[in-house]
Amino acid sequence: MSSVKTLAVDLERAGNAAFTAGERVTGRVVLELRRETQVVSLKAQGRGVATTHWLENRGMNSVYNDYSSKITYFRKRQHLIRDNGELTVLAAGRHEFPFSFQLPEETLVTSFEGKHGSIRYWVKVKLHRPWSTVRKVKKEFTVIEPIDINTPALLAPQAGTKDKMARAWYRNFGQVNVTAKIDRKGYTPGEVIPVFAEFENSTSRSIVPKAYIAQTQTFIARGTMKQKRSVVATLCGDMMSARSRETWHGRAIKIPPVGPSILQCRIIKVEYMLKVCVDVPGTSKLCLELPLVIGTIPLHPFGSRTSSVSSQYSADLEWLRMTIPEQPEPPPEYSAVVTEEEAQQRNAGPAPPPAEDLSGPLQAFVREFRFRPPPVYCEIDPNPQPYNIRPRCMTC
Repeated sequence: MSSVKTLAVDLERAGNAAFTAGERVTGRVVLELRRETQVVSLKAQGRGVATTHWLENRGMNSVYNDYSSKITYFRKRQHLIRDNGELTVLAAGRHEFPFSFQLPEETLVTSFEGKHGSIRYWVKVKLHRPWSTVRKVKKEFTVIEPIDINTPALLAPQAGTKDKMARAWYRNFGQVNVTAKIDRKGYTPGEVIPVFAEFENSTSRSIVPKAYIAQTQTFIARGTMKQKRSVVATLCGDMMSARSRETWHGRAIKIPPVGPSILQCRIIKVEYMLKVCVDVPGTSKLCLELPLVIGTIPLHPFGSRTSSVSSQYSADLEWLRMTIPEQPEPPPEYSAVVTEEEAQQRNAGPAPPPAEDLSGPLQAFVREFRFRPPPVYCEIDPNPQPYNIRPRCMTC
């Protein structure tokens, strides 16, 4: 029976807590021995690697071409028991060895698992003993590169228009036009995208408007590209009859819990697209694509307020979520609104005419009081009513 009972790696961050660039990965190696054991060395290694791999058949003789690529983002090693030419004797029982790795300060790529590639980060421990096989254990951890959608590029509205002549063989059914707009480019999982669109059906057939969020995974190796596409959310409209028009005033499509966009890796990319399409029976589909970026840092309050109609829609939703304060704020001081020069000019204006000359037009006298300063704001009633006043009886 082996003398090693347990060899495990425990990270200080429990559960699925993620790391970011520049943080420190700390933990301990737990080694339990059944009896006294001689150890040559014990070392921990931290690594972050992006890899792609797939096979393709390029001929009739079942010859497969191997496509693979690899990028190492960080690689660090720490000796917990150093091999200095002498054996280290450990007593039976439990032993703990702390370790610590500093992640690179430069941008790391978010962890990812795909069909033809992956981006993984892990801590691997190797235990070397004399005349025994090397014991290994590996503990993976998650890295998420922050993507802040509160940037001007990701807050910009996305819009487009596209038309197509619907044909089947030699017959021409007419033209279909699609115009769509969303209030911004960046979103986070769980958010709702209000889709503003207009569909014009000038054909002699019925059409069905649709919208969906598509994910595209791109894997690159040896100058060759492999892609995997999938639909993560859908929105289906009502059937439109021939020669008709339909408008979407902020139809909602919700983003499911998907991974963030990956745009900084040279061999793996994860991109998202909002596609507004029209199905025309008997002919190909008309599809308008609006780019999306799925981020990790959500939208700040009032971050998407622009002059567009769609952004006003989202800003109104932010107002609905706000709570009314218990006590309203007092109005600003008169000096904060009107400069000192303007106040002197307005106060130095002509005095109002005497009471006996009020027979003229009313507007002539209102004009003289237009720039007079308002009374000083005060939260205390200047004319309080005494509490001992009894209401007057109307029958007296």
